[in-house]
Amino acid sequence: MKPCPICGKPASEASRPFCSERCRDVDLNRWLSGSYAIPAAESDEEEENAEGFAAPPEQGSTKR
Repeated sequence: MKPCPICGKPASEASRPFCSERCRDVDLNRWLSGSYAIPAAESDEEEENAEGFAAPPEQGSTKR
């Protein structure tokens, strides 16, 4: 069995892949607080805006 990803102790069957409820909670807190992030590629629109083009108008706005 792999070690706990938080503290490195042997994982317990009840809290797998963690060693305890505490390490499970530490991991959950890291996800919820944004410590863990999944990188995302910029969309074409974001790349155009980064190159100096004007951003498109917000949806629902009405210019007259």
